[in-house]
Amino acid sequence: MSKNADDRLDRLFDAARAARERAYAPYSHFAVGAAVFSESGAIHAGCNVENAAYPQGSCAETGAISAMVAAGDRRIVDIVVVGAGEELVTPCGGCRQRIREFADAETRVHVADLKGIRSSFRISELLPYSFGPQNLTHS
Repeated sequence: MSKNADDRLDRLFDAARAARERAYAPYSHFAVGAAVFSESGAIHAGCNVENAAYPQGSCAETGAISAMVAAGDRRIVDIVVVGAGEELVTPCGGCRQRIREFADAETRVHVADLKGIRSSFRISELLPYSFGPQNLTHS
């Protein structure tokens, strides 16, 4: 990986970890942060926000993607997800589809704990044979 890519991942990790610190998780006590690097070069972060009516909460990845779209960007270059624990905190199924909407098959999803990035996947590995915008093109 190039020095620029390493610097980008360091900045993404720092943004995701900082967002995680602001998570609202009074029920699960499981805070997650995410940060997206978009094609414009901007970093957009989000955290999970729980709700007493459980299905109404939102994931960190959803928040980061929403911030990216609100800023006018439409392509994810890289995303970092930070969560604590021994197991990898990979995006849930719904967030994998949300990432896919703004990513191509080679977009990297980096999974981290509080110390740093532990593993990286292409979105095509996390969501094989996915349905995406190109499936809806009309002839």
